[in-house]
Amino acid sequence: MPPAEPPPSALDAVFTALADPTRRAILSMLLEDDMAVTDVAAPFAMSLAAISKHLGVLAGAGLISQEKRGRVKWCKLEPDALREASVWMQAFGQFEPVNLDAFERFLERDLAADFPPDFSAEPLPD
Repeated sequence: MPPAEPPPSALDAVFTALADPTRRAILSMLLEDDMAVTDVAAPFAMSLAAISKHLGVLAGAGLISQEKRGRVKWCKLEPDALREASVWMQAFGQFEPVNLDAFERFLERDLAADFPPDFSAEPLPD
């Protein structure tokens, strides 16, 4: 029997929610103000049911909250839910950014040493 997978953490739920471009777009929309579900759905070429599933994933990750006001369901951004993910990502900020031009020059020198002179590679597109 394979080992049981640990339950997903809050951090996993946040990154899973952020992995989808539709959900990221929804979060960007909610940066401005609270929105009714129908207003959230308006710019997307998908059904209200599909948007509701996306909203459920975002709510499950704690990235948004939903509340009913009268007959309208409203969505609100919960920015504190990103704090743990932000702290996790900031740990990687200690590394220097990669200088891609220098890395490419290094590879060209390294490849030139490993391949015979008649090897001609197409230059990479910019």
